[in-house]
Amino acid sequence: MAILLHIDTSTKLCSVAIAKDGVLLSLKEEYDEQYSHAEKLNVFIEAAVAEANISLADISAIAVSKGPGSYTGLRIGVSTAKGLCFGLNIPLIAVDTLQALSYGAQSTHPELAADALLCPMLDARRMEVYSQIFDTKGQEIRCIEAQIIDAQSFTTLTQNLYLFGDGAQKCLETLSAQSNIHFLPDIQTSAQWMVAIAQQKFTAQRFEDVAYFEPFYLKDFIGGPKKGEK
Repeated sequence: MAILLHIDTSTKLCSVAIAKDGVLLSLKEEYDEQYSHAEKLNVFIEAAVAEANISLADISAIAVSKGPGSYTGLRIGVSTAKGLCFGLNIPLIAVDTLQALSYGAQSTHPELAADALLCPMLDARRMEVYSQIFDTKGQEIRCIEAQIIDAQSFTTLTQNLYLFGDGAQKCLETLSAQSNIHFLPDIQTSAQWMVAIAQQKFTAQRFEDVAYFEPFYLKDFIGGPKKGEK
């Protein structure tokens, strides 16, 4: 029996899920425009544990969304996950954020044609997104990249391409002329989409080094000016 705690703070949605042998037991999440995940994450973990009717001592491993995504959000999620792993002496599992997001689209849209392509997108800056392309079986078609979206993006693809995630909305106007591009507005990051992937990794014992693991940012963090600075 494996009880896993899943943490996703890669975007403005702070999300925590608990699953037993790959079956979801509880889910706590909230959209937060201010990225105040540090204030909410431990509260969500306590609530999810209580709803699942378990204790922290029952947890077999911690799964964390490793990125890409918000620099601050990823730091909060990974730091919390590592602290729990150290305190409980349990392993750490890292789940690719875009892979989990793609799994969410596969799970909630089984009607998609077998030859369709799925493109999860996370918002970066301006017209840039972090994106990746998968087929409907979860196989990677194009590796992850930081991509600046313009009218020529994806023109080499002829299959139906489905865009989703918090980076997809800002591409709507730019890409709407391409008839093979579609948008799935109901798919966002969530700890529940990590469950199946994390369970597979737990079974295969694909764990991270808790001491040295770092989030996958894809790009270096560039901070803005401090208050009072020009």
